[in-house]
Amino acid sequence: MERPAWAPWSIDISMPSVARMHDYYLGGSRNFEVDREAARRAMEFVPGLPKIMQANRAFTRRAVRYAADSGITQFLDVGSGIPTFGNVHDTAQHASPGARVVHVDHDPVAVAHSQAILEGNDDADVVAADLRKPLDILTSPHVERLIDLNRPVALLLVAILHFVEDTDDPYGAVAELRDALAPGSLLIVSHASYEGIPLPRERTEGAVDVYKDIRNPLIMRSRGEIARFFEGYDMVEPGLVPTAKWRPDTAPEDEDPYAFSGFAGVGTKA
Repeated sequence: MERPAWAPWSIDISMPSVARMHDYYLGGSRNFEVDREAARRAMEFVPGLPKIMQANRAFTRRAVRYAADSGITQFLDVGSGIPTFGNVHDTAQHASPGARVVHVDHDPVAVAHSQAILEGNDDADVVAADLRKPLDILTSPHVERLIDLNRPVALLLVAILHFVEDTDDPYGAVAELRDALAPGSLLIVSHASYEGIPLPRERTEGAVDVYKDIRNPLIMRSRGEIARFFEGYDMVEPGLVPTAKWRPDTAPEDEDPYAFSGFAGVGTKA
């Protein structure tokens, strides 16, 4: 397999990457055939995976605009992935010129591509770090330069927590990040679940097995388990709801059924 010029030498291009599969679902170009093959295998079980990812991206844009309209000018996007159209810094800085954004990801392609896109943008940066190690994020020079933790921050954990197994204590990681944020900060979350997917559970489990095979288990949590991530936050209306139902721009009945898969919500730190 030929290595393209944009691919860092540090990455194994023979192994599928969740970030690059996500890029493929969204129609991006920063993915390899091994990623496309894994994504297509998952889509054999859940054909609507691209629509689910599009619904997550649309939710992200709505939630970021909500944060900007609420006066928040700082955004910490953990698990940001490979930037595509409608990413967090584009949306935030369009809604609130001068907004400061730090993307965080542990995938080298996501980090390298973010660095290229953000070149010349003094109000945005990217950190190579892992959600499972919150202190590495909070003490990174990029966060310390751009984010004032004494003022409200919008913390985005969109489509990332379902890749953190319970043994890695995702609730503890989210709580550690929460405790570092000022009152008035927002937590923005979307999370995969068996609930809402318009397929029998056994079909969906086939796609889950694909992620297990590539050593990136997809943890499908219930609505109640996802709600636990909002401990210490007051939920913003309409609460924790199917992704397409969180403050939609268009009538939900016009949406593809797959857009209602999983849950999304926003909370305010008291």
